[in-house]
Amino acid sequence: MPADDQPEFFGDEILPPSDSQRKPTANQPLAARMRPRRLNEVVGQEHITGEGNLLPRLAEQNRFGSLIFYGPPGCGKTSLAEAIAAETKSRFVRINAVMSNVAELREILSIARRRPEAGTILFIDELHRFNKSQQDLLLPDVEEGTVRMIGATTHNPGFYVNPPLLSRSHLFRLEPLAPPAIAGVMAAALTDKERGLGSRKCSADEKVLVDLAMLCDGDLRRALNALEVIVFSLEESSSITTAEIEVFARERRIRYDADEDEHYDTISAFIKSCRGSDPDAAMYWLAKMLVGGEDPRFIARRLVILASEDVGLADPMALPLTVAAHHAVDFIGMPEAEYTLAHATLYIATTPKSNSAAIALSASKQALQKSTVQAVPLPMRDKSGKASKDNNHGKGYRYSHDYPENISGQDYLGKPLSLYTPKSIAWEAKIAERLARWQHLKAEIKESRS
Repeated sequence: MPADDQPEFFGDEILPPSDSQRKPTANQPLAARMRPRRLNEVVGQEHITGEGNLLPRLAEQNRFGSLIFYGPPGCGKTSLAEAIAAETKSRFVRINAVMSNVAELREILSIARRRPEAGTILFIDELHRFNKSQQDLLLPDVEEGTVRMIGATTHNPGFYVNPPLLSRSHLFRLEPLAPPAIAGVMAAALTDKERGLGSRKCSADEKVLVDLAMLCDGDLRRALNALEVIVFSLEESSSITTAEIEVFARERRIRYDADEDEHYDTISAFIKSCRGSDPDAAMYWLAKMLVGGEDPRFIARRLVILASEDVGLADPMALPLTVAAHHAVDFIGMPEAEYTLAHATLYIATTPKSNSAAIALSASKQALQKSTVQAVPLPMRDKSGKASKDNNHGKGYRYSHDYPENISGQDYLGKPLSLYTPKSIAWEAKIAERLARWQHLKAEIKESRS
């Protein structure tokens, strides 16, 4: 092919327009049209975007590597990424990990290699959905700086992002937005004629907007989409009242996902509330899980664990009661099983607590790890079979029931250990008294035999 007929693959290659360069259209949802264009326009994440913090300094110097934004839906992860791309005049390519494939990723990386001057920022929404091979494919280009990855995820990156990729990224935790911050953005949207709803000339009191924001659980995207629906359901120049908010409240959905942080954080709060003997908090978190669609058998299993780990011998009835609750959930089913879970939750939350069983188990394991494992003393060994008898297995064993209070005074370890310490509370206080008396009896028996 003559030189004049050869295509120019690099110098004149026309790149597809950057996602950040596309202007908002009227067909886009309000939340997309109202995205911040600068870092200082991002609301509710001042611990990240505030003056003097790391992220603004990295953006100002345009010397950052890959970033991972971690937080609940609608807290501003995408907005931050787009604002950074705008401020650094970088090419912004957005993909969703759920819908993207290896071929698409390879093409994006190939273009970025050919045009390094474009300064490609690759924004990967739902980064946790990328499998290991997809994440590994990114590594060489991330290391070389061919692309700067900005990942967004609602999951803890420590569990879902490969360690090599995680170690090459700055991690930023975003928090749910406070209602006043959300209300401020909604107020701006009502008056913004270019990107917002200003052409509709609708208005709302601050209290009404705050009430709507509270129903959206810190999710700005959800709040703006709700506002848009409400505004278009009214006549132009209308005022949004509490009546419209009440309609939205009746259709409110609790933010809860069985495989995301909301699941783990809520069950953690539930467990700690039960352990801390706060029935009100325990019932609140229980209700949140039930309304959110949590598997009731999962909740029942956690109650069984609590019965042994945190109640233990302070109330021996806790274990059979929670086991019964678990069986009841299985054969009754929802929604009636909710009452069983409420019953068991209140019992665990209001009963005395003792972790002495857990402490004793831990101490026993430590004793095994830190010293030579004790041989079973001859009197304690099984004497079944001729070989055992010939080796004196079981010789010297004292049958407990032949002695007062069933205490023979015999040692059951070659080297006695103190591993279980009962707490002086509820039922376990009686155990403590009983053990103290038995110790006294054992000492008397040993003294009488000496």
